[in-house]
Amino acid sequence: MNAAGLKAALRHTGIPPSWLDKRPKLPSRNWLIFLSVTSSVAGLYIYDRRQCKVIRRKYVEMVQDLAEEPVESLYRPRKVTVYGGKWPGDEDHDQTLKYFRKYVKPILVAAAIDYDMITGKRLGDIATRVAEDIKSQRRLDAGVDSRAEVYKQLPTYQPPEEERKSELAGGIIIIGRPTFKEFMAGLKRGWTEPMDKVDAEEVLAQELENDGRFDEEDDELRPVPSPPPTTTPEFSTPLPSIPPLPPLLLVPFTDIIGFTKIPLMIWQFFNRRHDVRAGAEAGYRLVLNQTRPFKPPPDDAPEPLFSDITTPPKAEGTSDLDFDVECEAYLQKSLSKLPAETEKAREKYYTELQKKLETARALSRATREPTKDEVQNPPPTEVELRAERLKKEKRWRGDLQGWQIVDPTTKVAWDNRAKDALKVFDEIST
Repeated sequence: MNAAGLKAALRHTGIPPSWLDKRPKLPSRNWLIFLSVTSSVAGLYIYDRRQCKVIRRKYVEMVQDLAEEPVESLYRPRKVTVYGGKWPGDEDHDQTLKYFRKYVKPILVAAAIDYDMITGKRLGDIATRVAEDIKSQRRLDAGVDSRAEVYKQLPTYQPPEEERKSELAGGIIIIGRPTFKEFMAGLKRGWTEPMDKVDAEEVLAQELENDGRFDEEDDELRPVPSPPPTTTPEFSTPLPSIPPLPPLLLVPFTDIIGFTKIPLMIWQFFNRRHDVRAGAEAGYRLVLNQTRPFKPPPDDAPEPLFSDITTPPKAEGTSDLDFDVECEAYLQKSLSKLPAETEKAREKYYTELQKKLETARALSRATREPTKDEVQNPPPTEVELRAERLKKEKRWRGDLQGWQIVDPTTKVAWDNRAKDALKVFDEIST
């Protein structure tokens, strides 16, 4: 059929014959740019995610045979504790544990290793938790506290010796350098401070009660109450050595945040395979359970305290205290203003507090009538102001102490007694 006959046939089908006169041509310049960019971006994303699956599958297959081994009916799997502290400057306190769940956890699950996750919602929470847990264990070992009888009757109860053995067979996973700094600070506090039970909030409340912020003019004529008597703790004696701890799995982690870090965020988005490989390798080290001694700082180096903020960290070193030190270069510079900003907020609060106190006392003593706005929105009472102040001071002091620990200019806390107590899961070639 010639072209004329084909056009006549198409005319009866309703298809415009002019379509046969169309000639293919290349897209315009703008369309070519758009298609090339989008196809390249899509290709990078698809390639990266496929590699992520390949890498994860490789490590899962390397450890899943361990989960299929036959065990006894009363067998208890290895159990590790995961610490993930708040990353300085990030409002999402769970970023470290998100990294663990996404990149390390799949390997542990494939190997049938159990875990507990401990997070810190504010800076310093991990240090406090570690210190209090150590003090609790010290009280149990010293016979000051004892397990409840109900606990001993549970089928999962183990004698202290067996429980200690199971604990040492597990491990401790620490995500990122800020968490590592908090863990080491808590470790030193737990084995240095007295192991007595202390209500930190009650101690703070007594301190604030005697600082004169809520005093009235008539109070100047009254005798100043003597502070509560201080007692020497019954158990304040440091041990000559620290008992062995479960091996540490140090997992590098950097939380890239901030407007200036957007190019790095884009690069990270298209290169998740590096995170998958790093997390899988870390989990694989823990599964194989090959450890080495912890590398302490040089003996001639001065013993650092977590309150020492004068010496910047070394970029490189042979000590495990230098773990993931490179990540501190990505912390926001504005964080260094935290102490000054906190002090400014405190001064502003106490300036406004005096006016609120005057209003609260005037209304409670009926020295004046409440205004229309005060009737509709009653101002806080003196009791409420005291509770508010305690809450604010607790948060301010906790934030400052937490920042003092993770500040890049702060050395990692170290106790020489921990030199023989710590081990690290060793690197393994795959």
